[in-house]
Amino acid sequence: MSEAAHEFGVVCEARADRDSACALADRVLLEEVDWLAPETLDSCRKWRGRTSEEPFLKWASVREEFQRTGIKGIFGKFSGQPGALDAHAARRALLLLASSGQRPDAVLLVRDSDGKLERRSGLEQARDSYEWPFPVVIGLAEPKRECWVLAGFEPRTEDEKAQLQKEERRLSFHPVRGAHKLTASEHGAKTDAKKVLDALTRGEPERERVCLEETPLGTLSTLGRETGLAAYLQDVRERLVPVLGGHRAPGSHSPP
Repeated sequence: MSEAAHEFGVVCEARADRDSACALADRVLLEEVDWLAPETLDSCRKWRGRTSEEPFLKWASVREEFQRTGIKGIFGKFSGQPGALDAHAARRALLLLASSGQRPDAVLLVRDSDGKLERRSGLEQARDSYEWPFPVVIGLAEPKRECWVLAGFEPRTEDEKAQLQKEERRLSFHPVRGAHKLTASEHGAKTDAKKVLDALTRGEPERERVCLEETPLGTLSTLGRETGLAAYLQDVRERLVPVLGGHRAPGSHSPP
């Protein structure tokens, strides 16, 4: 197979995060870039980690890999301000990707907020305080990736409809429209987003895929406004689409 024309770096914590973020970005690219088609997608873009052979760069390994490579870092504040949560980690990750042998053409920073909304400020500081050699897209799931999937859940059977009603009664709020309220950090807790998603999809990866890949993007944006999904899709439109020659949103620009 020939090499893809463009390589996009992905920084995330797990394969599921990578797969969800990349699938959504692919949908936006296919919708916004006129000449792009599903059958030519793989020849036009490749999702990667620090190197082309890695599927993604893991947040947990960024510090160690940064120290191991001996890259000269950028230290200190961010445009005169102290770094918010994840600002330093994101800066290291971007430096790793910027210094790789074959630099990516764009980078996705994908993260769960885990209820810590200051993470968005930190990621934005790392992106906006420097002139990176590639566009940087931020995907912050608030509070979890599973909440993005829930935004695309539409019951397809009577059993799924009954399960949705059961979860709504248990939670005292609608788990799709109110996915941002699933803030539990303890696995299995009442408002654990993964627990709710597993109940609705029976834990089936294919059913999750349908939620993200077949639900209209407009619906995902509307229902995902409170979970950071709408912001992510818009960031992809503004920063990633122009790399493939699609439209450029007002006010967006390519990095030097």
